[in-house]
Amino acid sequence: MADVRLETESNRPLDVAPRTAAAYLDPHYWNERFAAEEHYEWFKDYSHFQHLLRPFLSPSHSVLEIGCGNSRLCEELRRDGVADITCVDISPVAVERMQNRLRDMGLEGIKVVQADMLDMPFGGESFDVVIEKGTMDVLFVDSGDPWKPRPATVDKVMKMLQGVHKVLKPEGTFISISFGQPHFRRPLFEGLGFTWSVDWKTFGEGFHYFFYTLKKGRRMSDNKECGSERPSMPSISLLHEELEDENYIFRTTICEELETLET
Repeated sequence: MADVRLETESNRPLDVAPRTAAAYLDPHYWNERFAAEEHYEWFKDYSHFQHLLRPFLSPSHSVLEIGCGNSRLCEELRRDGVADITCVDISPVAVERMQNRLRDMGLEGIKVVQADMLDMPFGGESFDVVIEKGTMDVLFVDSGDPWKPRPATVDKVMKMLQGVHKVLKPEGTFISISFGQPHFRRPLFEGLGFTWSVDWKTFGEGFHYFFYTLKKGRRMSDNKECGSERPSMPSISLLHEELEDENYIFRTTICEELETLET
C-alpha cells in the first residue's frame, strides 16, 4: 500500500496510511494516528449523504456512532437536531481528543466512550439509530476471497452485527456506509437471527459508496436480486482530489484482491 500524505488542520503534512492494509486492524496504529491527526472523514463528509440519512433521524432519537475516530459526524448530527448522541471508538486517544474537542466547542450531551465494536457496553434496545461509516470495512482488510471470506473475518463481522442488532430498539435502523458491494454484504446482513430488512442506495462522484439501511423488525427475504454470478468491478473515473484520498487507496487494495482472484 502506498504512503499517503494528508494536510491536517494545522497545515502540517502528515503520513497517515499504513504500509500494509492489515495495519488497519492494529489498535496501536490508530492510537499513533489519532495522536497526530486532527480530522479525517472516511467515505466522504456528511454533506454527501445527508439527504440519505435525514429521513431516518428525529430529534427524539437516540443515536450511536460506531468507530467515531476524529470524524465530525456527531457534530453534524447535532446541527441536524439530534440531541441524544453516543460515539464509541476502540482508541483511547481518539476518545480523549474528541471529548476535548467537543468540550472546547461547548457541545454538551454528546457522550464519547472507549469501546470495542465487537463487545459494546450497552444494554439491549438502547438506540433508535446505529451508524457506522467505514468501520466495518476495516474487518475485511485481510478477509481473503471476498466471495468466501476467512472464517475469522466472518466471525468478527457477525459478532459486530449481533451487537448492533441487540442494542437497536424495535423498529430501529442500522446505517452502514461501506465500499462493500451488496453481493458481498447481503449474505452477512441477512444471517440467521437477524430480524431486519436490507436495502441500499449509492452516493459519490468518481466511484460509489454504499449506504445500507437495515430496519429492525421488518425482515424481507428478497429486497433486491443480487444474482449468483460474479459481477465485474465497475470502472473508476476519479476526480483529482480522489486520487489523493486515502479512501481510494483503501478501495484499490480491495479491488486488486478481487481482480487477482478473477484472473
